[in-house]
Amino acid sequence: MSSGTNILAVFGSTGSIGRNTLEVVRRHPDAFGIRYLTGNSNAELLIEQVHEFRPAAVAVTDPAAVTAVKSAVGELTEVFAGEDGLMEIAARSDYDTMVSSLVGFAGLLPTVTAIRAGKNIALANKETLVVAGEIISRLCSEHGVQLLPIDSEHSAILQCIVGEPGHSVSRIVLTASGGPFRGRSHDELSAVTPEQALRHPNWSMGSKITIDSATLMNKGLEVIEAHWLFSVDADAIDVVVHPQSIIHSMVEFSDGSVKAQLGVPDMKIPIHYALTWPDRLAGDYDRLNMAEIGTLTFEEPDTEAFPCLRLAYDALRAGGTAPAILNAANEIAVAAFLDGQLSFTGIADLIEDSLQNVTAGQADTLEAVIAADTAARSFAAAQIEHIAELNTTTRV
Repeated sequence: MSSGTNILAVFGSTGSIGRNTLEVVRRHPDAFGIRYLTGNSNAELLIEQVHEFRPAAVAVTDPAAVTAVKSAVGELTEVFAGEDGLMEIAARSDYDTMVSSLVGFAGLLPTVTAIRAGKNIALANKETLVVAGEIISRLCSEHGVQLLPIDSEHSAILQCIVGEPGHSVSRIVLTASGGPFRGRSHDELSAVTPEQALRHPNWSMGSKITIDSATLMNKGLEVIEAHWLFSVDADAIDVVVHPQSIIHSMVEFSDGSVKAQLGVPDMKIPIHYALTWPDRLAGDYDRLNMAEIGTLTFEEPDTEAFPCLRLAYDALRAGGTAPAILNAANEIAVAAFLDGQLSFTGIADLIEDSLQNVTAGQADTLEAVIAADTAARSFAAAQIEHIAELNTTTRV
């Protein structure tokens, strides 16, 4: 993304993507440097990262972790607190690339700030494009910023279309593992627990994205993200379940030819590609052995059992702030499920209720997107409270 050493600000350095990014940096110390790190509540890990990488500053969003980080690293680096700290670091001029791997809607404003500062974006925070794709696309164009995906699926698509004329792309096919509950019916899913949902068969990820993978909402968010990244309409984006997670996505071209990108399920590879694009810096990651794998299989997603995927398509086709409403309701629903307040199948029910009851509008300003997010969270939270009251009444 830049000549020489690519100086990074890793937002969400203690999360799964952040940790994998730092592993890529460890393997290629001449290609990358760390200028800034941000974390949430994992003070112990962030302190370890500061001692290893010696960033100029860190931001800590969890108030309970700020004191611990300051007392441990205050002499080594500047420590900022809260969302203001994220914005302070995002706006700084002395780094090349933001690795945007914060979880959920929280990644939007820091990413916007970095774009306005002229920084390239390696994007793992898909919610940024889901809720504000129109705005992000416009800002990247205005500020001459490269936005490259870290998601393995979108990295695969990028690798398939490099060198191809844009008009030749006729269809994008996103692959999905199917998550831990592939093959189960809607009724069978009603009683699954958070512990069961967090056991992803192929990938090691944070809790929120792991639940999204189990509901197929993660794939729905990726459909919306692909629309903005590659300027492809909803009707030209398909999803196919591929349990082995070896083919990371495919592109069909106007002549009927299909390209696929294959690799072992390892997030370090798409991170590496995003940070070195348009080059391919050699990497010592695991290699694919097709003979050992033997068989690759594919099947249609079951949107009756996993309606979140259908709801994401509905929101994309509705346009405006509908995807922001979808995302906000999903974040509230997933948190409630992990907290034992909502059933697994209740996640999709709450999202659908939110899409039906929260009015969508234009998504051409940040204020409009934030207002839609706020309204959807308020509605979804009220529904969770109502469910809790009903459950209490039933027990009594």
